[in-house]
Amino acid sequence: MSTYRVAQVATRGGAFEITERDVPRPGPGQVRIAVDACGICHSDVLFVNAGVPGVSFPVVPGHEIAGRVDELGEGAAEYGWQVGDRVTVGWFGGSCGHCKPCRQGDFIVCQNLKVPGWAYDGGFGEMAIAPVDALARIPEALSAADAGPLACAGVTMFNGLRRSSAKAGALVAVLGIGGLGHLGVRYAVAMGFETVAIARGADKADFAKQLGAHHYVDSTADTSVADALQSLGGANVVLATASNSAAITSAVDGLAPRGELVVIGGAPEPLGVNPAQLLMSGRILRGHPSGTAQDVQDTMEFSALHGIRPMTETVPLDQAGEAYQRMLSGAARFRMVLTMR
Repeated sequence: MSTYRVAQVATRGGAFEITERDVPRPGPGQVRIAVDACGICHSDVLFVNAGVPGVSFPVVPGHEIAGRVDELGEGAAEYGWQVGDRVTVGWFGGSCGHCKPCRQGDFIVCQNLKVPGWAYDGGFGEMAIAPVDALARIPEALSAADAGPLACAGVTMFNGLRRSSAKAGALVAVLGIGGLGHLGVRYAVAMGFETVAIARGADKADFAKQLGAHHYVDSTADTSVADALQSLGGANVVLATASNSAAITSAVDGLAPRGELVVIGGAPEPLGVNPAQLLMSGRILRGHPSGTAQDVQDTMEFSALHGIRPMTETVPLDQAGEAYQRMLSGAARFRMVLTMR
């Protein structure tokens, strides 16, 4: 194959178009991936709309990449990779290795983090080049369409939980049960937490129970989210996946003493939290990014062991534009995934 297809956006906020490009060769410390599937994440909007600095067009988004190593660049074999290995690349698309967080071993907050679709072409195409430190090995039990979303949505929820202050048996609430939250509920249950799902509307109660939640809180009910959580003893941890600052803020007073609110969903509006809500009860408010390639691999292995899979809708690369719009509309249930073959 001398050419391959990509779904690209030529101008800021423009429409997706399918184009052909010459097949690239991987450089030193890189591999070329034959992409089998790539999830569509809401964060792709940042790159399509140039919402972050340094975006150059045309843009090929996609940071939920799953495929096979197709060619090794110089030195890549020294890291144990071989042609044919099944791999994912997520939000963590490589680190610089020389900034202070990297020198401290905290690679996910690298000050020069390489995110596919931003630092280099992402996975909305049949081929992608990625650095070896971005690769996570896909367990045999997982399909490419399942593995891709776990490299971003999955690892964000899995890591958010295991790096939280929650201990076995703790009351853990997941605010929002969409693309991120439906995985968060399943991970919380599998990790042994008493799990609360929080969403809008009584009609989502059955779905929450299908995910394994022990309790469901309707955020539109007369009883506030905070009061509902306190009636259960107060949440030790709330994972806030909702992209709504008011919804996130509503959970603060539902925290137990020393409870922790972990913010995962992004929203442009400030959080309406006052210091008194945090001080007297020693509550913690923190943000949580994604996870490194090793974290992604841990997430996939845990998911395979416990039978956890993302809920996805798969569409061919040719329909990237329609799939992206379906994601934006909120109609996707729950991750849109592009397939290449």
